[in-house]
Amino acid sequence: QVQLVESGGGSVQSGGSLRLSCTASGGTFGDFRLAWFRQAPGKEREGVSCISRSGENAYALDVKGRFTISRDNAKSTLYLQMNNLKPEDTAMYYCAAFSPKVAFSGWCLIRRYFDYWGQGTQVTVSS
Repeated sequence: QVQLVESGGGSVQSGGSLRLSCTASGGTFGDFRLAWFRQAPGKEREGVSCISRSGENAYALDVKGRFTISRDNAKSTLYLQMNNLKPEDTAMYYCAAFSPKVAFSGWCLIRRYFDYWGQGTQVTVSS
């Protein structure tokens, strides 16, 4: 029912910028809690940033100050602006979403809460 499609990945040099997009179809976008996760080869999928239905957001320590998450409910789209990219940011980036029946805390970057996932978009940062 709900599908998420990421775009905007690519290859950049250290210090470069990219903006990732994730467009949702199905469901009610305004009801979604959203997040970006990433996974590098041989590594577990890790949380990058999350954003609530009200726009409250949080970031992993490694990206705080460099990445900005945002959402446009009218366009059913989630964004991740990535600035000052580092080689350590190289990974497949995934958007994820779920629609909570009841509000609760502590969900931000916990994978098991997210029901819907995109196919991923590759980000490669060279030094």
